[in-house]
Amino acid sequence: MIDINLIRNDKAAVAAALDKRGYVADLDEILRLDGARREIIGKTESLKAEKNKVSAEIPKLKKSGQPVEHIFAKMRELGDEISTNDAKLAEVEESLRVALLCLPNLPDADVVAGGKEQNAVIKVFGEQPKFDFKIKNHVELCESLRLIDYERGVKLAGNGSWLYTGRGAVMEWALLNYFIKTHLKDGYTFILPPHMLNYECGLGAGQFPKFEDDVYRIETEGGAAARRFLLPTAETALVNLYRGEILQESELPKRLFAFTPCYRKEAGSYRAEERGMIRGHQFDKVEMVQVTTPETSKAAFEELLNKACALVEGLGLHYRLSKLAAGDCSASMARTYDIEVWIPSMGIYKEVSSVSNANDYQARRNMTRYRAADGKIGYVHTLNGSGLATSRILPAIVEQYQNADGSVTVPEVLREFVGTDVLR
Repeated sequence: MIDINLIRNDKAAVAAALDKRGYVADLDEILRLDGARREIIGKTESLKAEKNKVSAEIPKLKKSGQPVEHIFAKMRELGDEISTNDAKLAEVEESLRVALLCLPNLPDADVVAGGKEQNAVIKVFGEQPKFDFKIKNHVELCESLRLIDYERGVKLAGNGSWLYTGRGAVMEWALLNYFIKTHLKDGYTFILPPHMLNYECGLGAGQFPKFEDDVYRIETEGGAAARRFLLPTAETALVNLYRGEILQESELPKRLFAFTPCYRKEAGSYRAEERGMIRGHQFDKVEMVQVTTPETSKAAFEELLNKACALVEGLGLHYRLSKLAAGDCSASMARTYDIEVWIPSMGIYKEVSSVSNANDYQARRNMTRYRAADGKIGYVHTLNGSGLATSRILPAIVEQYQNADGSVTVPEVLREFVGTDVLR
């Protein structure tokens, strides 16, 4: 959530920052609601002061034997006005809250304007693999090596689904073990969160209310208070762990990671570039999150970025690192870098990790704060990075590591988990 003071103090600067995203906001309406809110509060406080003043006259009048009925009438009149104002205030505050919740985050000053066409490649690791034979795509390889059963995955759950089988399941588990082992070694705390989250988690992470239709909602009894949804990423749970809490500065940073499946409505496409496991309704991911002070936020971003890159480099995969333009960053993030791995059969790069900094945007939504050494209370910064998603890593491995005889060499860091050097 954007600090209302930023809009009050420099509406033009906020509008310009949102324009970098291509987002046009009705900031005048927000300021109108904010002004109406403060006006109602001011009038109500005056009415309450007047009511207290009138009430104080009752003992004096009674003591002198004078009638007090008109005083009680005045108090009832003031009470009615106060009740009316309280109702108006609740309505205005809710409208203002929703308007602010729907605003995306302000991109950092160094993030360029525009959409994905303005993304900038800032690093390339390795070289595109060259083959002296006709290559297969990952669907062919996974089927011929009996790693993935696409047909039965669709039978069980519909388009955009697959199932790992045999050594494919072992490879998936090997990747997860490699990620988990690395994060534990780096001192991160392992979390296994619920997959079914309450509405406040979506609100606090910045996905709700605007993007409610992008998640799988669960029908539950109990009305709005019992609303639940399947997590689209572990970030949604992790950034809400300390919702409503005040942490001590000495506790920060919090370095966390979680393994979960991710459930998303984005359908598996029939386009060639989305075939197989490239896009689906459910996929596995290990997610990293840091909760920091504003002063350590930049260093935390670099740490997460370096960790995500190191994981892909450890697998020996050719990839590029791109800094996203403002319009290509998700709504909650002030900056995002994508790690994009090379898929040889497609001749394109596909994102396998996004490393992002939300600054205090999520913390303002979910009221996660910290008490500094001097006693002052401020909002934390939240950051996240995929470490990593497997549904595109596995296709990249089988394609980049394929051999002329149709076998696939197992990356060295996975062999201790897989138990073999080559998949045949």
